[in-house]
Amino acid sequence: MDQKVKMTEKEHILVVDDEDTVRSVLYQVLTEDGFAVSKAASGEEALQKLKEESFALVITDIKMPGITGLVLQQKIKAQYPDTQVVIITSHASLSTAISAMRHGAYDYLFKPFGDLDLISASAKRAVEKVRLTRENRELLVKLKKNNIELEKANHTLKNLACRDGLTGLYNHRYFQEILYHEVFRAGRNNDNFSLVFFDLDHFKQYNDTHGHLEGDKLLRMLGLVLKKAVRRSDVVARYGGEEFVIILPSTSKKSAYIVAEKLRRYIEKYPFEGRETQPKGKITVSIGIATFPDDGTDRTELIHRADKAMYRAKGSGRNAVFVSGMKEATGG
Repeated sequence: MDQKVKMTEKEHILVVDDEDTVRSVLYQVLTEDGFAVSKAASGEEALQKLKEESFALVITDIKMPGITGLVLQQKIKAQYPDTQVVIITSHASLSTAISAMRHGAYDYLFKPFGDLDLISASAKRAVEKVRLTRENRELLVKLKKNNIELEKANHTLKNLACRDGLTGLYNHRYFQEILYHEVFRAGRNNDNFSLVFFDLDHFKQYNDTHGHLEGDKLLRMLGLVLKKAVRRSDVVARYGGEEFVIILPSTSKKSAYIVAEKLRRYIEKYPFEGRETQPKGKITVSIGIATFPDDGTDRTELIHRADKAMYRAKGSGRNAVFVSGMKEATGG
């Protein structure tokens, strides 16, 4: 009976935005998803509500009068570490998104909202992480009497923190941490490494044709494919949405190009379900490459260069590999 109550209990979400229309949209979408939703028109009001009630998730605009979304996020992480935060921004810039993630945001959304399903998906994943964290904490308490079992629980918690819930790949935060260490390692040892950014082509068309559940299946399958395709030393992560990234340690630009082109061809030929409805009957990716130190000596610059190369690949007709600093590309 206790289990049934826990399954039906509504998780509480706090929506924070100084625009009434935005609050109303989020309230309607999340209420229909079965969440208990509260609203706040400012960061100050949000902090007061957090003192009065426990929330699994706070969805907040990044720019508000008074306490901004980033400041609110920092306060939440300091005072309520179990509460997840999703940032809303109307400025779809890489630096803003990375800044929010670096300061502890679970995810980010862009407004105006083009696809309301993205709101639902982000909220559900964030709340699921809260639930899993609670369950693992309870498990940890039970296993303290046994050191061997305690070690297993710690491993589970650590893995949960660095893995993407949908694909099983490393998540955005873990990628940022590893990239930081890789920049330091390569700089200290006078070594190089390459960053491979890629994006699923026409993924929106796939979702529109097959539905978002099938789209999630495709992302999960791609995650399995990537795990098998990379070396043990490589780090493959889900950057966000249908974007993925691979860190190739001690890999030159030329070698990274060979790896990326091999990966592009492998994905193009892989028998993904539903591929026949896509352009040319294939699931394809557009890939961009940047290399340390040729294209930058810090994380932000490397990400920018790789991302820019990837968008050049998309602009060239997709299903292509573009290397930062090079004009030519390969592809189908």
